[in-house]
Amino acid sequence: MATRIDGKKVAADIKADLAERVERLKAQGVVPGLGTLLVGEDPGSVKYVAGKHADCKEIGVNSVKRELPADASFEDIANAVKELNEDPACNGFIVQLPLPKGIDQNAIIDLIDPAKDADGMHPYNLGELVLHVRGDISTPLPCTPRGVIELLKAYDIDLNGKEVCVLGRGITIGRTIGLMLTRNAVNATVTLCHTGTKDVVDHMRRADVIVAAMGSAGFVTPDKIKEGAVLVDVGVSRVFDEEAGRYRIKGDVDKACYDKASAYTPNPGGVGPMTRAMLLANVVEMAERSL
Repeated sequence: MATRIDGKKVAADIKADLAERVERLKAQGVVPGLGTLLVGEDPGSVKYVAGKHADCKEIGVNSVKRELPADASFEDIANAVKELNEDPACNGFIVQLPLPKGIDQNAIIDLIDPAKDADGMHPYNLGELVLHVRGDISTPLPCTPRGVIELLKAYDIDLNGKEVCVLGRGITIGRTIGLMLTRNAVNATVTLCHTGTKDVVDHMRRADVIVAAMGSAGFVTPDKIKEGAVLVDVGVSRVFDEEAGRYRIKGDVDKACYDKASAYTPNPGGVGPMTRAMLLANVVEMAERSL
């Protein structure tokens, strides 16, 4: 029977450890702080940011909130980023995406102090990840890829020398997880597949591990994987459930694959909780580096 990889449990264990580290920091006069910049009132973004601050409260991290209206100008947003860069109560922060139409998101991300980049997605930090293939990294790491690796590690799934097929080339997971998986510390061999990949199913059938991050509901089916593969489902799609009469969130991996796999992450309840836990880990590590 395939192992169900429980992201909620692993994330809870990580947060418990972080809470202890936060207490030790406070004893040394340092209170870690996570900042968020929310522009507009997109329901998904509002909910996401609220979840971040609930996580902070759970482990004793200070919350620093910045909110702007949907019609905020580029200059307004840039000034808010500058304030967070300079705020000593904020060790790290995120700019909640997407930003309103007409705002250059990349230009805003570029304004973040790399040392306060809680998402680990600033070009400087991604560059550090590229350069430091062999040694330790002291810059923030991308949260979702880090969460995937920590999740597999928690279940003693060794990636050393394994063939990993990544489906999707988005910057949040597809392109960045390859950088992390091919580091010496992990040592996997990665094939990055995307819409231009020929014979994508052949790549999938060879893979020991599939990381699905396409946003294509149920794309990974039993006929496309080999026996005993490890399946990591990062995809998110809204699919209308005719029986229930409402939309549901569905991952990229068809549940029929579970019987053929050796291990799998459920969706939801797999990678999602780990992404949130890794954001907290980045902030706590930033505070620890400040000592």
